[in-house]
Amino acid sequence: MTRQVSITRTIPASAPEIFALLTDPEKHAILDGSGTVRGARGGNPERLELGSRFAMDMKLGAKYRITNKVVEFDQDRLIAWRHFNGHRWRWELAPNDDGTTDVTETFDWAPARIPMLLDRSPIPRKNEAAIRKTLERLASHFGER
Repeated sequence: MTRQVSITRTIPASAPEIFALLTDPEKHAILDGSGTVRGARGGNPERLELGSRFAMDMKLGAKYRITNKVVEFDQDRLIAWRHFNGHRWRWELAPNDDGTTDVTETFDWAPARIPMLLDRSPIPRKNEAAIRKTLERLASHFGER
């Protein structure tokens, strides 16, 4: 069983420009298409790297705080983070010759502590819709209408 949802979109920016945005926790709320990320908590690193921990203020019905850890990192190409339940969000960047970048965002619940719970929930479908919105917001941030 596939336990991930991925969507790719061409973004009108270079991979280093996009990566700089993704590695800045203060910017995550402006990209979030789910509407759950409210802002970065104090004490986060300015730039994420492998092993970085960063906390976000969230709201899904009730307000809460989540701490993530960067578990994959390849400068200007790949960053992924997970939180306590183990599922991860991955961003892969593939530069194009025309200065644009193909960006793939993936929600992967295979490494979750109890992936079967997510299999039977609406979360994967909701995350697929949120990923589409996030990539739209990323494109808009860099000038695509």
